[in-house]
Amino acid sequence: MYKLLDKVDCPEDMRSFGTEDLKVLCAELRDYMLNCCSRNPGHVASSLGAVEIITAVHYVFDTPNDSFVLDVGHQAYAHKILTGRKEQFKDIRTAGGLSGFPNREESKYDSFGVGHSSTAISAALGMAEAERIAGSGRKVIALVGDGALTGGLSFEGLNNAGDSKADLLVILNDNDHSIDDIHGGLRNHLMKLSTDARYNKLKDTIWNRLGDRPLRRTIQHLTRRLKSLLIRKSGGDLFEAFGFRYFGPVDGNDIGAVVEVLQKIKGLKGPRIVHCITTKGCGYAPAEKDPTTWHAPGKFNVETGERIGTKYQNSRYQDVFGQTLCDLAEMDGRVVGITPAMASGCGMTEFAQRFPERFFDVGIEEEHAVTFSAGLACRGLRPVCNIYSSFSQRSYDQIIHDVALQKLPVMLCFDRAGLVGEDGATHQGVFDIAAYRSIPGLVISVPRNERELRNLMNSALKHDGPYIIRYPRGTGEGVKWKDMPFEEIETGKAECLREGKRIAVLCCGPVCSMALDAAEELDGEVGVYNFRFVKPFDREMLDALCQKYEYLVTIEDGCLKGGLFSEVSEYVAGLAKGPVVEGVGVPDEFIKHARQSEQREYCGLSAENLRKICKKYLENKK
Repeated sequence: MYKLLDKVDCPEDMRSFGTEDLKVLCAELRDYMLNCCSRNPGHVASSLGAVEIITAVHYVFDTPNDSFVLDVGHQAYAHKILTGRKEQFKDIRTAGGLSGFPNREESKYDSFGVGHSSTAISAALGMAEAERIAGSGRKVIALVGDGALTGGLSFEGLNNAGDSKADLLVILNDNDHSIDDIHGGLRNHLMKLSTDARYNKLKDTIWNRLGDRPLRRTIQHLTRRLKSLLIRKSGGDLFEAFGFRYFGPVDGNDIGAVVEVLQKIKGLKGPRIVHCITTKGCGYAPAEKDPTTWHAPGKFNVETGERIGTKYQNSRYQDVFGQTLCDLAEMDGRVVGITPAMASGCGMTEFAQRFPERFFDVGIEEEHAVTFSAGLACRGLRPVCNIYSSFSQRSYDQIIHDVALQKLPVMLCFDRAGLVGEDGATHQGVFDIAAYRSIPGLVISVPRNERELRNLMNSALKHDGPYIIRYPRGTGEGVKWKDMPFEEIETGKAECLREGKRIAVLCCGPVCSMALDAAEELDGEVGVYNFRFVKPFDREMLDALCQKYEYLVTIEDGCLKGGLFSEVSEYVAGLAKGPVVEGVGVPDEFIKHARQSEQREYCGLSAENLRKICKKYLENKK
């Protein structure tokens, strides 16, 4: 089907290609990527934009002997296809298929596992120093892109690397995007590449006089060269201040230009950085026009660009969060919203439009997002900081030291809590309860449906201290929540959803619906209790359950160790005589990528499994 791609099973197969062949190969990579991702959804725009850079690295360097670290991981599709995984790529992000990100267990070409951003420079520096100590002469290349350079860890790596003797090459894939547009001082500095007044004045004058003529192509090439000269010093100053030799800017979507610069500097030593300007979604017009939507567009028609979107029967939790945040902001002028580069994903787009002066996208900087929120709270505002659960792990110290220790009223909303599906092990939001349950003074709440999320946000706003609300990826139960009057939920109080006789199921979050379904068929023997606060825990309710029931079964969309199961087990262990306790949740392992339903089935998070457990106990004689 493909003239050149079909001949490439590993990077060595393309190293005899000329520049024109490489151009054809890059076009075929894009076509293959689009056809696969149109049927099996993945991260499209980021990977389209990085095709030439990735192809050039594998062409110029001796991978896998030379190490190639990619950051962020979702720009790595061309890398996977070129390194012996072309056929497997058709099933990427499915159960048993390829991971959506570089994975050391998957290929010798994946020198470092990457799911979250801003790790490449630090990891690559470690590899480069190891190669220096060994005297191997092997090269280490880090590709940093899609907003990853806005993360603090990238600057820590740059600072350390610039003061080292490491033979490290960093390639900056500068596309002015993460998932949404990039915000911040660094972004503004790099934007000089395309907004320099002298360059644009000259460009507009030439373009207006030429009209639509063949000479435009030649002039376009010359103006790009002029643009490079005008800002080369500005770009170089930034990175040379860190101790790097700077090369660029380079048209990162011109395979010939990228190959040329990499070949020229391949033999140089010490820390170097190549600054590549790319277009996110390059080569596919719909993705170029709207890179945010096409970051992860779902299924689509390649020919027309029409997205075959999922029609949600019920509201998504992120939409409930976003609408509720707007409603609270209308009522209370102190409410401000903070996101670390996830405005569209977490549902803050409408808030950003309606309250631009009260909206802060801080870039991929979770630690800063939390401490920045703490600073806002110090001056009387009510910050609502939304971070994906797995990304919140980066801000653990800030949550303890800057928020909880100072008892500041910061509302931390953890989106994508629990099992997340196709993004897999790097993105599972299952560790948050265990991580934060031991922090004094912190409230941890888990809404069971859309209305409870809305009311917990209202309650958190009235709470004079730090307050975590965790909720899953996906849709709710379909309960009415829009335009419903706000209710206040008493902090630390559980509720009885159904009385029982012998078994009590203790649940937190949307798994409550599974527990109710399981109990429905068990003749009133099973009670269901919503422990929507994991901290502070309703010990009074738990004590009553221990006195009434023979068996307690906990169920949670999180890890069993350190979660609700641990909370209940710790309490029962202190009793002279207590009920039997069994937990259903995420086992002590990293759950791989698959559909959410498949992951939940694997972990036993289903009404059917809960019924089996209950029936097992009911068969026991009193």
